[in-house]
Amino acid sequence: MSLPVTPKVPFGGDYNPEQWPEPVWGDDYRLFDLAGIDTVTLGVFDWALTQPAPEVYDFALLDRIVERATAQGRMICLATGTGAHPAWLARAHPEVTRVDFEGRRHRFGQRHNSCPSSPVFRRLSAELARRVAGRYADKRSVVAWHVGNEYGGACYCELCAAGFRDWLRERYRTLAALNTAWYTTFWSHTFTDWDEIEPPSALTEHWRGPDHTAFQGITLDYRRFMSEAMLANFRDEKAAIRESSELPVTTNFMGMYRPIDYHRWAEQLDFVSWDNYPPDDSSPHWAALSHDLMRGLKGGQPFWLMEQTPSMTACRDVNQLKRPRVMRLWSWQAVAHGADAVLFFQLRASRGACEKYHGAVIGHAGRADTRVFREVAELGAELGRLGGATLGARTPARVALLFDWDSWWALEISDGPSRLVRYQQVLLAYYRALWEAGVDVDVVAVDADLSGYQVVVAPALHMVKGDLAERLAGVAERGGSVLTTFLSGRVDVDGNAFLMDVPGPLGPLLGVRVDEWDAREADVVNPVCLGEGADRVEVAARLVFELVIAEGAEVVGSYQADFYAGTPAVTRHAYGAGHGWYVGTALDQPGVSWVVRQVLDHHGLTGPYPDLPGLETTVRVTGDGTRLRFLLNHDAEPVQVTATVGGVDLLTGARVEPGEPLRLDGHGVRVVREE
Repeated sequence: MSLPVTPKVPFGGDYNPEQWPEPVWGDDYRLFDLAGIDTVTLGVFDWALTQPAPEVYDFALLDRIVERATAQGRMICLATGTGAHPAWLARAHPEVTRVDFEGRRHRFGQRHNSCPSSPVFRRLSAELARRVAGRYADKRSVVAWHVGNEYGGACYCELCAAGFRDWLRERYRTLAALNTAWYTTFWSHTFTDWDEIEPPSALTEHWRGPDHTAFQGITLDYRRFMSEAMLANFRDEKAAIRESSELPVTTNFMGMYRPIDYHRWAEQLDFVSWDNYPPDDSSPHWAALSHDLMRGLKGGQPFWLMEQTPSMTACRDVNQLKRPRVMRLWSWQAVAHGADAVLFFQLRASRGACEKYHGAVIGHAGRADTRVFREVAELGAELGRLGGATLGARTPARVALLFDWDSWWALEISDGPSRLVRYQQVLLAYYRALWEAGVDVDVVAVDADLSGYQVVVAPALHMVKGDLAERLAGVAERGGSVLTTFLSGRVDVDGNAFLMDVPGPLGPLLGVRVDEWDAREADVVNPVCLGEGADRVEVAARLVFELVIAEGAEVVGSYQADFYAGTPAVTRHAYGAGHGWYVGTALDQPGVSWVVRQVLDHHGLTGPYPDLPGLETTVRVTGDGTRLRFLLNHDAEPVQVTATVGGVDLLTGARVEPGEPLRLDGHGVRVVREE
C-alpha cells in the first residue's frame, strides 16, 4: 500500500462544518471553488458526535457532511474521530485518562489525555474506527483514512506500569539481562521481581524534571515503550479499518517531535503525513530538514503535508504572521522536498475555544477579498496548472544525514558533559550547511541502507547500535566520506558507555581517541583555526571541547586557547578509498559550514548556486526520469542567477534557456522541468 491515488496534488485541509450551522456550508464550498480547494479532511474530532453515549452511534451529521463534500466533487481524507475521547467515556471509565509525570490522575479535558494502555480506550477507539470505515468505505470521494491526531505525550498510570513490565519481559526475557542493561548494581537498584519495576517519573528516578534521571536505561526504555504503546493504538484502528477498506491509512506526524520515534512507526503507515509549524519565520532550513526526515521515513516515498497554517498559529506566546508570499513559498518548499499534497489547518476559522485565532483560509467573516484568501487562491491555481507533474517523484540524494531518536533521548537525559547541548540544534547546524550548499539530502534512520550515498553526515551520534559502525566504515572503504561530531560513539543500545576509547566502535574509522572533555557555559568561546596557509580561517567553538588525540588522522583544525591550545579540534582520517571526519567541538555555523563544504567539494556535490544561501534548490525525478528543478528564494529581495540547464517553468509556461539570466522575485518560486 502506498500513497492515495489522486489526479493532482491534493489541495485543501482540515474542515470542521460540524462547528457551525449548515447554511454556512454553501458559502464554504463557493469559496472553496474560488480557491481551487479540492480536498477536505473530515471528522478528526467527531467522537462525541458520532458516539454520544456508550451504546449509541449516530452518524446522521457526519453523513450529511460526507454527502455534501462528495456532491461538491471533493476528495476526502476521512478521520476515525479518535483524536480526543468524549466526556462520557472519562466519567464512565476514569482509567482512560492519563496519569502525568508528577503522579496526578487527570480528569476529562484537553485532547492528549487518553491512556494508550487502557483496554477500554483501545476497544472503543478501534470500534469507532471499524464503524466509520464500514460506513464510508464505498464512497468514491474517500481517498485516505486518517487515524487519531498528532499522537504524543506520555502516561504513568498503573495500566502503563503493567504494560511496561510486559514490554520489558518481551525485550529482556530475564531479570538478569534487564539488570545488566540498566546497570542496577549502581545505588543498590537490582530488581529481583518484575513487579518491583516502576515507570520512571518525578516520584521515582527523576528529581529535576523529565530529562534528569538517575538511571538512563529505564528512562530510555520507558520512552521506547510509550512510543510503541501509542503505536499499538494506531495499529488497533488500522486493523479495524482493514476489515472493510484497502484505502491508504495514515496519521499526522509532527516532524522533529521528540516523544515519538517515527522510525519505529513508519512501517505501519501506508504513507507519511505531517504538520509543518516552524518555530519562526526565519528558519527555512528547519522546515527543509523536517520535510526530508518525513520523506526518509519510508525510504524516500513522497508524503502529505497534512497541516500548515495559511497565516499564523494560535498555540504560542507570540504568534507571528506569515509575510506576503511566504505561505506560497513554504508550500512549494514542501513540494520541493517530497510533498504530494498541500493541506491547511484550518479551512474555516473556529468561532470559539483555543484555536479561534488560529489562521484559516476563510476567516470568521467569510470574505474572499482578504490577503490570505487571495494568496491561497493563487496557490490553488498554480497547483491546478501543475496537475500531476510531481506526483510520485523521488529525490536523487547522494548525501545522507542520520537522525536517531535513541541518540536524541540518550544524549539529553545524560548527566554530563553538558546539558546545554541539544541534539536537534546540532543536527540543524550540519543540515543547514548542506542546505545552503544546495545539496539534496536524505534524512534516514541509523539502520537504513547506506550503500547509495557518497557522503554520510552523523552529528551527535551518541548511541551506536548493531552493525552501524561497520556500515559507516563501509561507506568510507568504497570511497565515500563519513562526518561525525563530538559526543558520538559514547554509548551502546542500553545507554551504557563502551569499555573502549571514545569514540567507541567509530574509533578505527575516525583515527582518533578522546581521553578528556571540557564543558563551559554558552558565553565561553575557544577559537578554532581551520585549514592552512591562505585558506586558514578562525571560527568559534562553544559548550563542549573534546581533547582529541590523532591516531592516524590528519589535523584539519586546532584549538587556540586554554591548556589544550594547539591540539586537534577537527580531523580527517584516510580509511580505505575514503575518509572519516571528526569534529570534536560545537563549532559556530561558519565553522560547521566550512567543514561540510570541504567534504562536499571533495565529491563534487555542491548545488548550482552554493554561494547564495537564501536560494534553495532541490530536484525531484519522476518515474519516467524527468527531472524537476525547484528554485526557492527565501529572501525578501529579488535574486538573479544564470540558468545551468534549459527547460520549461511549470508555473508560468515560460522557457528557460541555459546560460540566460533567471530571475526570482522576493520569496519567488520556479519549478523547471529540465530538458
